[in-house]
Amino acid sequence: MSFEYPKLNLVKPVPSDIDIASSAVPLPIKKIAEHIGLLEDEIDFYGKYKAKVNLSTIDRLKDAENGNYVVVTGINPTPLGEGKSTTTIGLCQALGAHLNKKSFACIRQPSQGPTFGIKGGAAGGGYSQVIPMEEFNLHMTGDIHAITAANNLLSAAIDTRILHESTQTDAQLWKRLCPEAKDGSRKFSPIMIRRLVKLGINKTDPNTLTEEEISRFVRLDIDPELITWNRVLDTNDRFLRGITVGQGKEEQRFARKTNFDISVASEIMAVLALCTSLSDMRERLGRMVVGPSRAGEPVTADDLGVGGALTVLMKDAIMPTLMQTLEGTPVLVHAGPFANIAHGNSSIIADQIALKLAGKDGYVVTEAGFGADIGAEKFFDIKCRSSGLKPNCAVIVATIRALKMHGGGPKVVAGTPLDKAYTNENLELLEKGIENLSHHIKNLKKFGVGVVVAVNKFSTDSDKEVQLLVDLSMKAGANSAVMCDHWAEGGNGAIELAKAVENACKETNKDNFKYLYPLDLSIKEKIETIAKEIYGADGVEFSADAEAKIQLYTKQGFDKLPICMAKTHLSLSHDPEKKGVPTGFTLPIRDVRASIGAGFIYPLVGTMQTIPGLPTRPCFYEIDIDTNTGKVIGLTYCLVIKILVKVTRNKNNDVGNINGYIDFPSWF
Repeated sequence: MSFEYPKLNLVKPVPSDIDIASSAVPLPIKKIAEHIGLLEDEIDFYGKYKAKVNLSTIDRLKDAENGNYVVVTGINPTPLGEGKSTTTIGLCQALGAHLNKKSFACIRQPSQGPTFGIKGGAAGGGYSQVIPMEEFNLHMTGDIHAITAANNLLSAAIDTRILHESTQTDAQLWKRLCPEAKDGSRKFSPIMIRRLVKLGINKTDPNTLTEEEISRFVRLDIDPELITWNRVLDTNDRFLRGITVGQGKEEQRFARKTNFDISVASEIMAVLALCTSLSDMRERLGRMVVGPSRAGEPVTADDLGVGGALTVLMKDAIMPTLMQTLEGTPVLVHAGPFANIAHGNSSIIADQIALKLAGKDGYVVTEAGFGADIGAEKFFDIKCRSSGLKPNCAVIVATIRALKMHGGGPKVVAGTPLDKAYTNENLELLEKGIENLSHHIKNLKKFGVGVVVAVNKFSTDSDKEVQLLVDLSMKAGANSAVMCDHWAEGGNGAIELAKAVENACKETNKDNFKYLYPLDLSIKEKIETIAKEIYGADGVEFSADAEAKIQLYTKQGFDKLPICMAKTHLSLSHDPEKKGVPTGFTLPIRDVRASIGAGFIYPLVGTMQTIPGLPTRPCFYEIDIDTNTGKVIGLTYCLVIKILVKVTRNKNNDVGNINGYIDFPSWF
């Protein structure tokens, strides 16, 4: 079937994101699916422009050679930002629509929290966007709703089980958990067999259990004070950060304090992102730990009998959603785990499917949340370890202005004109700031991948500054450093970047890829390795709570899991005010927690909000609908970014890369 990539109608000055997206005419998603090689029975349509991709695609193409695997990351974000999502989309448009390579963007699904809160949409920006952007930014195909439903079913199961165990004898629990049929027989459900196996009771006939075995089977004895599982909602609602459940007449005896998280912080989201098949997701959901028993044993979703039901609620969510860019290149949108508490990467399954469809000479570009010290390190050590996939190349996104800020430039305040340090040539300030970029380049090279620096150039960036950036990037070990303008020009503005990525993939042997640490190190040793090797810390200080948790998880057999550091994204250190490359600091670990289903231990370096709050002027003030046409109005980045229009301009003195240069954290 013939396929022609849509041509962009570039307008100067560049209109708003939603104006660009609304003026575009998406191709029918069926046409995109056929073009990339999907069969009719491998897609489930969700309207004209979205479709779920069946996991059977992986089985059909299991013998196909994988394409080149590229991750987009960045320096530590600043208020000027770098534009990783926009770069990811622009790069794929360049590879596909301009260089005629099979290319796929694999990106996270945005949360409703930032969409209606501060950050706004996450479809890219300018002429490098995913469309239809309103469908992308809102309900899409309901995956986050499925996660919310599954998470809260498990929450209900926890409190209900505590109530029933507290009000019934062993005999009563047994009678209700394993009831007699009309003929007087009893039988275990499959999930009950799982619990029996865990308990070491090798029996399948309920009538053969002893009283002691029945008691062990029916009583989970969850410690209400140590439950780690929270309810979730995909809305920025600060008043749910601390709640009391159990206020009903029959439940008052069991009241306890707990809280809500935002849905993308649910462990179920991390499970979705890290599972490799439906059976793998079933096992991961079942082994999620909700807290310990009073005896200190981990209590899982399968112990509560709910692992299978969680999987049923997630059976459609496990399939990635196929969408398209403004230039008709394919995008697989799947999962959106928190980049602090979880690993901040889209799904393994989306990458698996894309790599097979791309084939030997194709490219799959995925994005890692936050800077390379968080997102990229977790991509390599957690995501790639779970998938077994080996990346070829990492693209690290930066701007000269942001690097000057890391070099000690004046603070940037929204609505205030930029200081002359950012608009005039300042080689000394830039050279100091490039230390942050150089540090990240050297870190990325430790994993054995090629490294390409992508820089959005502004008219105020002098030739000497550009040359200094290129020279120091190469000195730090980058394969190349490339200027690009995909926000204003779409894929055409990222052609040189695409060529640099092609060359880096050719120059890099995937077999050289390696992890930062082996899993058989202790929890402490793995934490210390990340702190020293990636952040540049002198050492690590563990609180008493952290020490106790490490001992508990080691005793429970969870010490061989990878580490997912929960740390500020704004600095290489734990202090967000320390820019550049901080030295002479000790990394404080205040607590250590575990996501056993997802498969990682996450140390808390600082206080992390797991449900954001709304600002005084949220994005929803701008969002409405034209009741005559049904067209969504105002779904774009937040007002704060609009204020920055007067301080961010491109080489034509038009409004510059607003979306590309503002990269608020996903939880903000």
